[in-house]
Amino acid sequence: MPRLARLKIAGCPSHVIQRGVNRAACFFDDKDRRVYLNLLKVHAQKHECAVHAYVLMTNHVHLLVTPREADGLSNLMKALGERYVPFFNRAHRRTGTLWEGRFKSCLVESDSYLLTCQRYIELNPVRAEMVTDVADYPWSSYAINATGTPSDLIRPHDLYLALGNSPAERARTYHTRFGFPTDAETQFIRDSTNGGFVLSNAAFANALEEKTGVRVSRGKPGRPRKTAEKNESKAETLLSRGNRGLSLF
Repeated sequence: MPRLARLKIAGCPSHVIQRGVNRAACFFDDKDRRVYLNLLKVHAQKHECAVHAYVLMTNHVHLLVTPREADGLSNLMKALGERYVPFFNRAHRRTGTLWEGRFKSCLVESDSYLLTCQRYIELNPVRAEMVTDVADYPWSSYAINATGTPSDLIRPHDLYLALGNSPAERARTYHTRFGFPTDAETQFIRDSTNGGFVLSNAAFANALEEKTGVRVSRGKPGRPRKTAEKNESKAETLLSRGNRGLSLF
């Protein structure tokens, strides 16, 4: 069965999951995690990708990234693989592939789902029962986003910046509002990412399908006219961001 084309839009956030092959560990120790995060920082800057959130689990990674150019995310993930995998293999005396095929991703409609997706990412260690308090897990962006700790990796999204007028106020608001996405939201995030669909409301997804001709959702739910017109405008805005704002691979 041919794989679905991945829709790439400059300036639109994406939720990324990359798993170890056969669900095997991709981090054995803290040095591995530090090397990965340093490579993520370096190549996110090089390929002009804003990293809003991350979590490093034992056998997989979640990222929330907005690329400035359509190919930015693909170039970032390619660079990470080309540099992290050789390091990991040398460090742990292994050979062969580390990642389970190509990374999975979905576009995220900012207004409806960005902060929900960000919470989903940072709460992974709690769902996995690795910690009881999200603040106790050191390998995620939660401490940065919830305390305002300065970071040369995390670049807050505009929706996060709108939470307050100062870093401290934004962090307090984020911490206060922080909580588990609902079961329905969690399942929607998983289905959208694993299926390569758009994490958005139905009207936005329909508008994007009409503009691109690419299937971005599982079904064709009803589309209220006023909401659809608003989301058509949002889709037009996304697709007009630069001559290279849209491509498929």
